[in-house]
Amino acid sequence: MFKEFKAFIARGNVLDLAVAVIIGAAFGKIVTSLTDDLIMPLIGKVFGGLDFSSHFVILSPEKVPPALAGSTDYAALKKAGVALFGYGEFITAAVNFLIVAFIIFLLVRAVNRVAPKPEEAAPADPADVVLLREIRDELRARKGA
Repeated sequence: MFKEFKAFIARGNVLDLAVAVIIGAAFGKIVTSLTDDLIMPLIGKVFGGLDFSSHFVILSPEKVPPALAGSTDYAALKKAGVALFGYGEFITAAVNFLIVAFIIFLLVRAVNRVAPKPEEAAPADPADVVLLREIRDELRARKGA
């Protein structure tokens, strides 16, 4: 079993997958920062100071601690265990997804343009054509000898 596991790990695609996961996690943090720190504030500015992170509906008002009554701090209410319908956070996550999907689309598109296209294999000649070519080549070889 250890030999099989070693052979599995030694395959190049497993290592490639591990590298992709690590780079993907780091890339995810960059996209999250891009969305949270740059894009969403710009969208908020365009729409008159709208902050998407503070858009939510409290589903269990009875669970709101007295210290957080009337609070618009989504993170604090969530940490306190209050059930929230956080549509602002969902909008932010959707924008994150769209950015990542678009960047991956651009990367795949660029790779497809740069990578050589596999050549189509020419169809095999029929057996009678191959035989005629062999006869021709043999006749040429006899004349030259």
